[in-house]
Amino acid sequence: MTPEHTRPQAEPGSFRDPQTRVFHADGEVLRGLGAQAAQDWKALRASDFFARTQAERTVTRTEEVDRELPGAPGTWSATLRHEPLPFVTYPYEWSHAMRQDAARLHLRLLQDALAAGFTMKDGSAYNVQWRGAAPEFVDVGSFEPARAGEPWAGYRQFCQTLLYPLMLQAHLDLDPRPLLRAQIDGVEPAQMRRMFGGTKRLARGVLKHVHLHDSIQSRNADRSTGAVREQLKDAGFNSELVLAAVKAMAKLVDQLDWAPPATHWGDYRETCSYSEADRAAKQAFVDAALTAAAKTDLVLDLGANDGVFSRQAATRAQHVVAVEADPAVVDTLYRQLRAEGEQRILPIVMDLADPSPGGGWAGTERAGFPQRAARADVTLALALVHHLAIGRNVPLPRVVDWLAGMGRTVVVEFVHAEDPMAQRLLANKPDGLFPDYHVDTFEKLLGERFDIARKETLPGGSRTLIAGVRRD
Repeated sequence: MTPEHTRPQAEPGSFRDPQTRVFHADGEVLRGLGAQAAQDWKALRASDFFARTQAERTVTRTEEVDRELPGAPGTWSATLRHEPLPFVTYPYEWSHAMRQDAARLHLRLLQDALAAGFTMKDGSAYNVQWRGAAPEFVDVGSFEPARAGEPWAGYRQFCQTLLYPLMLQAHLDLDPRPLLRAQIDGVEPAQMRRMFGGTKRLARGVLKHVHLHDSIQSRNADRSTGAVREQLKDAGFNSELVLAAVKAMAKLVDQLDWAPPATHWGDYRETCSYSEADRAAKQAFVDAALTAAAKTDLVLDLGANDGVFSRQAATRAQHVVAVEADPAVVDTLYRQLRAEGEQRILPIVMDLADPSPGGGWAGTERAGFPQRAARADVTLALALVHHLAIGRNVPLPRVVDWLAGMGRTVVVEFVHAEDPMAQRLLANKPDGLFPDYHVDTFEKLLGERFDIARKETLPGGSRTLIAGVRRD
């Protein structure tokens, strides 16, 4: 009998395919396969295609294990074990270049799968995750042997969660993240059609994949999937046509580029109030705090900006998640990390005053950022508190409570009210609105939740660094 504390727990976001479900146990990621999925897995495992994906690390490393999973007798015919991910992210936290690379990987794998006699059941962006700046396909259960005369079943999902968001950014310069965050199934063709009226419908790929797609979908709304498949088969639809369509889609994705605009945060280091002495002291303090931390498997850099301290943290940590609100800054950082082949730093886009909530079915199908961040070992919150407390009116006690949920060790840079950057924020606020915004108040509040390990005011005198270890 498996001990209760090691009993695998079902992943809340894995339930839509009854033939496969993900479980977690003792740091392991396990996947149960039903009878049909187990047969598909045996065929996939024996293929040269799957062996290549494992060697190239384009599909999560996977092996079959002898392990019982929860469920009625006979529910699971096989159990797989996947290599765990450092940190789970979602499409509404990716920059444009990340989304484009996720789409490229998905299509490249589909092309190779088709050539080897397989296909994918779906086309969801959620099937892609990241190891640093490297995308990785995680849904091994999505692969199945291809059947003659059948289209790619994942076309609609791919459009709604990957292609349409790329089009919105590339053609309209419209950030698709709010739509993706609000709708777990992505952007509907009918929504896209309304946004691409008039001459905008002539933008690359729009007529075919938006207007025609929506029209066909509307015409066949009352027909079963099986009937549509039979019609396609009778019309001579075959795997060669599917492969040609996927190749055309891959070419389209490559053309949907977006150039990140110049932003205030893009040149933050040139406009902020740091002197060389301040910068050197800050780097030394952060390095000392990371060295002293009991564990640095996962470091969060909240308000990472251009990633300079994420890079510093990566010299001490196995994995760093660089969280920044400016999509252009994250896109630029991602492109740099990708060019360097960096697999320790993962940049994501997020407004920390409005972080990603739980979503999907029962609000648990996609975990909120606080739940995912809770497993961090070290959290860097450098020049962040004043943006939350002054810029977004979050009371200091609530900022400290929030930080206490972000990992065991915290390194905070408190920007004094007289600092030029704080003064910029205060200039737009009524006088006297923040009487408690003071470093002594903040240190007292932090000390109620953390044991203060070190404290230092930078040479310029207007910024104080504090490192603390949470009291559990």
